[in-house]
Amino acid sequence: MKDVKVLGSGCANCKATQKLVEEVAKARGVEIQLEKVEKIQEIMAYGIMSTPGVVIDGKVVHAGGMPSRSKVETWF
Repeated sequence: MKDVKVLGSGCANCKATQKLVEEVAKARGVEIQLEKVEKIQEIMAYGIMSTPGVVIDGKVVHAGGMPSRSKVETWF
């Protein structure tokens, strides 16, 4: 199981990124534990200044703007 965090304040891109991550993981048959992080202090602790951001197993894999589906697929 992968620990996935979507970092963002709740904007449309953040919500769309969360949905995309869930869809791709399900399509690939990968179990994830998804957490939405909205507190600015927690987001900044990852060094992310532009959201949405995605963290998988403690590693920042994306920051700023919505990732493409093909990019998300490479994570799983």
